[in-house]
Amino acid sequence: MENDLVVTERREGYRVLVLNRPDRLNSFNEAMHAALMSALLDAEADETCRAIVLTGAGRGFCAGQDLSDRVFTSGQVPDLSSTLERLYNPLVRKLRALQVPVICAVNGVAAGAGANIALACDIVLAGRSAKFIQAFSKLGLVPDSGGTWFLPRLIGPARARALAFLAEPVPAEQAEAWGMIWKAVDDAALMDEAQRLAAHFAAQPTVGLGLIKQALDASETNDLDRQLDLERDLQGQAGRTPDYIEGVTAFFEKRQPRFTGRA
Repeated sequence: MENDLVVTERREGYRVLVLNRPDRLNSFNEAMHAALMSALLDAEADETCRAIVLTGAGRGFCAGQDLSDRVFTSGQVPDLSSTLERLYNPLVRKLRALQVPVICAVNGVAAGAGANIALACDIVLAGRSAKFIQAFSKLGLVPDSGGTWFLPRLIGPARARALAFLAEPVPAEQAEAWGMIWKAVDDAALMDEAQRLAAHFAAQPTVGLGLIKQALDASETNDLDRQLDLERDLQGQAGRTPDYIEGVTAFFEKRQPRFTGRA
């Protein structure tokens, strides 16, 4: 299925979602927000979709907010809080709440909100020519779309603070070395690697992977006692899935498990 602004490519067991405003470096306007959220909700409702790949068309992943949507009349005071509340925050929350792995394949520039939407995904791959830029300070703004939450946790407070203040680009290999992303790969291999991972996840115990996402996100704010309690509760859920029984059975039968991904 294709939308003017987001292209959905269905594969066996997963979907590839492509931001499709290449003439604007896939920067966000309201219509593309709506198209991407619709594509995510459609994938979420499809029981056969057990992983998602998010990438961009053309020479960049996403340049963040399309500033041509930010033309103000004289004396007008913009309400950027409303933009975040209506558009960016729901998108980041949805990416984190999806109960399937989300792989981001960053091609070219990921700037501003585009960088932080990439970091909201579960596994981030980047072509070696890719760059991550916290561009907000150049406009007198604060990193949004989760940037002030993701960066300190991924790369530490000192690097996060410098990147937010200086808006210096971080090349893909540096991002990998710092732990900002999972892996930098050759540009020509980017989509093959992303789809290899998605195909792998499409054959894994999907419910268990969704529970792992919940546990890791909760660990950011839980103390040890609360996290141990959460692990207990989530493990109870995981142990009641058919995939757990299949995994144990396959282990004893010395064969590859055949996971269904169902609860």
